[in-house]
Amino acid sequence: MAKLSELKTLLAQAGRRVSKTQAATRLALGPEPTESQEIDLRQAFADVEPLRGRNRAPIERERPASIASQRAADDAKALAESRSGVDPSPLSWEAGQEHDVHQTFVRKGLGTDVLARLRRGHWSVQGELDLHRLTRDEARDAVAEFLNAARGYGWRCVRIVHGKGLSSPNREPVLKSKVRQWLALRDEVLAYCEAPAHAGGSGAVLVLLKARTAG
Repeated sequence: MAKLSELKTLLAQAGRRVSKTQAATRLALGPEPTESQEIDLRQAFADVEPLRGRNRAPIERERPASIASQRAADDAKALAESRSGVDPSPLSWEAGQEHDVHQTFVRKGLGTDVLARLRRGHWSVQGELDLHRLTRDEARDAVAEFLNAARGYGWRCVRIVHGKGLSSPNREPVLKSKVRQWLALRDEVLAYCEAPAHAGGSGAVLVLLKARTAG
């Protein structure tokens, strides 16, 4: 075995050889950069070529038109009910009613389908007047005031309940024909018809009013 003194000599010689090798490497690479030195990015990436753009034309797509889904659903429901007989036909009233010229009214120039749409509920009822327990004169004044107010509010469809005359003498609906006569004389009334059974039937009338003009 080598002596301890010889081992120390060998380690010292090996350390000198490593130091000489590191010094030669530093000379070949040049001095180490310091923190204050800045890197020229243009020079560093001078040989880099940008990627080519894709050869595609931009395509502009038109937005789909909006669809009134609720309106379409309501129309489909009304059509299905008319076919299945869930609700009575818009033009089916009580027997003998079609012989009374005052049962329905349409202003001249309007389409014949206005009555069907009015009775079917195309225009929602926005106000109601109840004429029960009123005399003929009181009822006439009440109808005039009600229509004036409805006109001011901009309502398009209202219901007037005149009753079926069950408590009148001879059980005759006195106000029924009177109300219809008064309505036909009003310029703002476009049409009227008897209400469906669930909305008063022969004891009420649905009235379509002119739209309020701006200004």
